[in-house]
Amino acid sequence: MVYRRYFEAAVARLKDERRYRVFVHLERDVETFPLAKWHRDDGAVDDVTVWCSNDYLGMGQHAEVIDAMVDTASKVGAGAGGTRNISGTSHAIVELERELADLHGKEAALIFTSGWISNLAAISTIADLLPNCVILSDASNHNSMIEGVKRSRAERRIFRHNDLAHLEELLIEAGDRPKLVVFESLYSMNGNIAPVKEIAALAERYGAMTYVDEVHAVGMYGARGGGICEREGVMDRIDVIEGTLAKGFGVIGGYVAGDSAVIDAIRSYAGAFIFSTALPPAVAAAACASVRLLKRRTDLRAAHQRAAHITKHALAAAGLPILENGSHIVPVMVRDAELCKAASDLLLTRHSIYIQPINYPTVAKGSERLRITPTPRHTHEHIAQLVEAMVDVWHTLGIAFAEPPAHLHVDHKSDERCTYPEIKLAAQ
Repeated sequence: MVYRRYFEAAVARLKDERRYRVFVHLERDVETFPLAKWHRDDGAVDDVTVWCSNDYLGMGQHAEVIDAMVDTASKVGAGAGGTRNISGTSHAIVELERELADLHGKEAALIFTSGWISNLAAISTIADLLPNCVILSDASNHNSMIEGVKRSRAERRIFRHNDLAHLEELLIEAGDRPKLVVFESLYSMNGNIAPVKEIAALAERYGAMTYVDEVHAVGMYGARGGGICEREGVMDRIDVIEGTLAKGFGVIGGYVAGDSAVIDAIRSYAGAFIFSTALPPAVAAAACASVRLLKRRTDLRAAHQRAAHITKHALAAAGLPILENGSHIVPVMVRDAELCKAASDLLLTRHSIYIQPINYPTVAKGSERLRITPTPRHTHEHIAQLVEAMVDVWHTLGIAFAEPPAHLHVDHKSDERCTYPEIKLAAQ
């Protein structure tokens, strides 16, 4: 093909910049997760431990969620049959939207095929329906939010990450114009949490509409899994809450919840919704089962937080350079693209541990990392194996250690296997 060289050159540039992405062929197992089968290029199949799944609570393997999917598929089939306008709205989606509206204390909810699409469609539609709107967007917002902001015809201004003073400055500059503040509750790469109360208060003071992405928090925070805004008691002060069904809830799909007039307007004007085939009923039923379960399963949220806490403390005690935050995300900083990829490869080939490298453009150059996400299914033995493996990889590749907390000392020069007393202490 005459144009082939352009595509080959584009891929070559990514490889030269050390940011070409390689997919690892994995097959999860319902019974043994976080173990999975690694199908190697040479045809061999090995067991590996997955430490970077966004199925944070393991709901993708929950028996009730699976049963809901299987039962619905056996009754109504595998597909949706088309868009909701063409083929009608499945009963499973109607039930799911009701559950999500209830979860967030809102009048209505609307389902999309993914969280990326829900942000793209909802932000751009809301902003375009507000006359002379100005969008105020956090500098660290996810790509899907950035694309939604760009897609809109509205003016856009960026405020420094979680910087309330800068946000207030921009709100004042916008004057009496309609204003839309878009931000995340929990930022997935650093794991830090937004000051949602303070942002809500500023928006109220200056007459702005608020739109929050709770993708990495729904199911996992709050009394019923409504996210950071539920935990902080501000769901009623946020105009539109966006979430996903693919992370804490373990299935797939995105959604927005809010005032019925806002949701109806998005439904009626967003092309990405109108012209997209609906979620299959079986998928919606599985997601609905997961949402219902997590409204009452505070024990799963507690187990998840314990696993994250123990993992962070064990890594820190071993001198691994974790990025401190107040969430379940555990970023281990490498700060070099080649070393980050090498560390990921060595963990997989030498220690049968899968953690994908996070490089540019997902994170800024010089902030490359391994992003670890513990689940309730990661045991103390899994955690100990992870820490020992990462210490070995850090030594092998010459990656700098951080200073462990003063009360927990690890001798990295010792040939003996390290033990991590905080794992035992945290379990008591």
